[in-house]
Amino acid sequence: MKFSKKSRYGLRALIDLAVYSANGHVSLNSIAERNEISPQYLEQVFASLRRAGIVKSVKGPQGGYLLKEPPESITVSEILLALEGSYQLETDDGKEKNISDAIQTLLIDRINQQLDDIMQNLTLKDLKEDYLTRSGYEQDMYYI
Repeated sequence: MKFSKKSRYGLRALIDLAVYSANGHVSLNSIAERNEISPQYLEQVFASLRRAGIVKSVKGPQGGYLLKEPPESITVSEILLALEGSYQLETDDGKEKNISDAIQTLLIDRINQQLDDIMQNLTLKDLKEDYLTRSGYEQDMYYI
């Protein structure tokens, strides 16, 4: 299984949004610049996220994007479904039914179940916190 560029960029952008939206709306250009993603491509990604109700946009000079729900309420499963439609392995439809059934039952169904367990229990908050820990973000914060 391989995540598409759209999924990887969408996850990166949402982690960025979760971190930087604490201070208000975040512009698409600032997300694109920090993550080295084309703003035009990111607009397509955010259109899918907006349709799925994961982000909301605010128009105007001080506009930008916000998460529609708190990061702990947004699962990786929801994000990937919004961006890809499905993240599961496809069913085996080989010509020999018994072989296909064995592959489907013992391999594909089990992988998909484990994948669902991971994706439905991993939230944007988990990804954000791991990112902050790895980047030392809190250590670099200056308070006045």
